[in-house]
Amino acid sequence: MNNQDKIRQLIDLRAEAKLGGGEKRINAQHEKGKMTARERIELLLDEGSFEEFDMFVTHRCTNFGLEKSKFLGDGVVTGYGTIDGRLVYVYAQDFTVFGGSLSETYAQKICKVMDMAMKNGAPVIGINDSGGARIQEGVTSLAGYAEIFQRNIMASGVIPQISAIFGPCAGGAVYSPALTDFIVMSKSSSYMFVTGPKVVKTVTGETVTDDQLGGAMVHGSKSGVTHFVSDDEQEGIALIRKMLSYMPQNNLEEPPLVRCDDPIDRLEDSLNELIPDNPNKPYDVKDVIHSIVDNSEFMEVHRYYAPNIVVGFARFNGISVGIVANQPAYLAGVLDINASRKAARFVRFCDAFNIPIVTLEDVPGFLPGTAQEYGGIIIHGAKLLYAYGEATVPKITVILRKAYGGAYCVMSSKHLRGDINYAWPTAEIAVMGPKGAIEVLKSKEIKKIEDPQEQAAFIAKAEEEYKDQFANPYNAARYGYIDDVIEPRNTRFRIIRALQSLATKKDTNPPKKHSNLPL
Repeated sequence: MNNQDKIRQLIDLRAEAKLGGGEKRINAQHEKGKMTARERIELLLDEGSFEEFDMFVTHRCTNFGLEKSKFLGDGVVTGYGTIDGRLVYVYAQDFTVFGGSLSETYAQKICKVMDMAMKNGAPVIGINDSGGARIQEGVTSLAGYAEIFQRNIMASGVIPQISAIFGPCAGGAVYSPALTDFIVMSKSSSYMFVTGPKVVKTVTGETVTDDQLGGAMVHGSKSGVTHFVSDDEQEGIALIRKMLSYMPQNNLEEPPLVRCDDPIDRLEDSLNELIPDNPNKPYDVKDVIHSIVDNSEFMEVHRYYAPNIVVGFARFNGISVGIVANQPAYLAGVLDINASRKAARFVRFCDAFNIPIVTLEDVPGFLPGTAQEYGGIIIHGAKLLYAYGEATVPKITVILRKAYGGAYCVMSSKHLRGDINYAWPTAEIAVMGPKGAIEVLKSKEIKKIEDPQEQAAFIAKAEEEYKDQFANPYNAARYGYIDDVIEPRNTRFRIIRALQSLATKKDTNPPKKHSNLPL
């Protein structure tokens, strides 16, 4: 074979590898409304930037006649490229080869790009579309999953890890995405579960479909497993590209600074009118967020899960920030188990990757009741408290209205190393609301008044006195717990100035092997 023949052979082998499981299976993939692994990578990365590894890898299995069936690449496409000119590593499972099932060599390919991502300090993106472990390989495929899990754990907090689920993801396969920072699922094609509908039927007698058990909206709204739900794969890929624009390449870098043409001193007069006079009346905190961030752009995370708290990415004068905001429009913005877990995970991500945290606070307390107490609200609430207290990034808090009881402490208060804590004039900072406080403080006097009208008048007067004394920001400001009471329309300017002042902030935690976070 001469040199030209060798080059032709290479070209032919490359063409064979790019076909994956062959034209018939590619067509079947398209008929399901799904893209192939290579099409997904092409859409995700900057045009022409993909550099592939291990195109010629094949499996080594000799069981159950599998040695007679080999495909170049062995069911996963791996390599690196750029997104908006920034280096990323990527792997995409190929459902056209053995249903995307994971083998020993397949796992080694994934481990190689994860190792390279760690060495070079760049994000890693995994696109999942797999039937699970390759049964014919037995324990070696299970070992492959465990090798991937170990790398997910080591990479956690060092490089951003993002998982896209664009097909089945079941059994042990679900734990790698669960260990990553963010999961994107597509409504049209994806599902995740530890045990499938058939096993559920056998063990519990419950009849359930793939979608009911582990579809995108189930995990987006009920379990909170997925952070983003897209209508289709194209939207999911666009979300990943946008998400990365808010993040640094690794934990030793700062997030990208973007040129901003939205004036820093833009006044938002509508904010002066936003808070209702009636403290029990709701408003939408997203109106506040959109009013104060650059160009009204806010990338919400976990939109459908625990909507009583809102978290997501935005920018202030081009500076990337994470926003955590109580949502009075849902359950009065109360903190419950799910909201605490959701916000705690987001705060810890931001802290790990040097993203400042802006907290917008309007919280009446923790949700009462046996369901919450039996579910461990104490431990879950402590997660959020812990996340804020542990965080060393710049922390700016604006109390918009209610900040009652333990929930005041939890939401990035001055006492949890909040750097700059502002309040609107409408802020009410107290141990509890006026009604509950008077019931406790004046219970004996109330019982002595027999006439219902007199009793009502006494309670109303006592509540008004309590409001004057405590339901305002000035009491906390007297102690220095609030750095300034600000006019709502100036909020954008004051946050930007605060972020600028905190750009050189240095804060550390005591040396330790690791913390014992209340899980």
